[in-house]
Amino acid sequence: MTQTPLTGLRVLDLATLFAGPLAATMLGDFGAEVIKVEHPTRPDPSRGHGPSKNGVGLWWKLLGRNKRTITLNLSTPGGRATLLRLAATADVVIENFRPGTLEKWDLGWEELSAVNPRLVLTRVTGFGQFGPYAQRPGFGTLAEAMSGFAAITGEPDASPTLPPFGLADSIAGLATAYAVMTALAARDRTGEGQVVDMAIIEPILTVLGPQPTWYDQLGYVQERTGNRSANNAPRNTYRTADGSWVAVSTSAQSIAERVMRLVGRPELIDEPWFATGAERAAHSDVLDEAVGSWIAERTRTEVLAAFEKAEAAVAPIQDVRDVMADPQYQALDTVTTVDDPELGPLRMQNVLFRLSATPGAIRWTGRPHGADTVEVLTELGLTPADLAALREEGTV
Repeated sequence: MTQTPLTGLRVLDLATLFAGPLAATMLGDFGAEVIKVEHPTRPDPSRGHGPSKNGVGLWWKLLGRNKRTITLNLSTPGGRATLLRLAATADVVIENFRPGTLEKWDLGWEELSAVNPRLVLTRVTGFGQFGPYAQRPGFGTLAEAMSGFAAITGEPDASPTLPPFGLADSIAGLATAYAVMTALAARDRTGEGQVVDMAIIEPILTVLGPQPTWYDQLGYVQERTGNRSANNAPRNTYRTADGSWVAVSTSAQSIAERVMRLVGRPELIDEPWFATGAERAAHSDVLDEAVGSWIAERTRTEVLAAFEKAEAAVAPIQDVRDVMADPQYQALDTVTTVDDPELGPLRMQNVLFRLSATPGAIRWTGRPHGADTVEVLTELGLTPADLAALREEGTV
């Protein structure tokens, strides 16, 4: 296999649910050696999160892929000493304990950097390492609420809407992987590691766009618009004759004009208000009626074919069954098959992007709790007697 871009990088994943572990997964997908450190009796909750098969958690198979798993109680003397030995060999530590927890165990930045000045300590918490909320329990749902996401999501006359999946955690996980690589690039220049402080409430605010700037300069507060947009129209979901749904986007003026010609309403293009996205959005009722009535008379297959021929932007509203059968996803191998020792062939999302020369890969799926403890600690230099002492202490 071609050497992956992160071969030789060692990451200690001390984090749980979900942003920190996802960042470690992203690094492992491109060759980093990721060692997942879990408590001996309280494993990462993702092992039991969501549906399972034959008692095996399926979410963990995705989140734990490309990770070796060991158990270590960091609050015991043996656990502290062992983690410091591991940290001395590592490039990155990712943790998501409440601020001050590692310091309580004498495993803070001062101790970790003393054994490894090149280490990047990555701290992922709900609210960051300081500020009035720093000690609060932090979850992605709170970030989705606080950031403004929920306030602009949903129908105008309905309640704010939270996503039915870990949106803020996932965004923070991707941002954390980027932060780690940025800190490592700096280390390549300076020779010294540093601390990454990632607050889950921040990346989701970034991807929400220029709302703070709009408010600062104009006093403008974005409101809920359902599936419509305040910036362009037609932009909505529309039901087809066979009961399916499609989404239409007209972010570009040329696309908006093509859609109007396609649905038999070219006269709307000549309206003065049609010339800008914001003005079209102000006339969404007219445009939605034109597009929606045309789509409602045709099947989804007919609609998609007509839009493609007209070079207009449309996509079917798909659930996971459709995704698994979608020819574009199949061509990209976006959902790939991996052999799992416990479950056999297992389908999951592939690595996040393709590199032409040094591609990433799923080498294995999430492994059982503590499966690699003996192997990893033996590689570290611990003897059978050392391991027995750690077991006696309750450390592993």
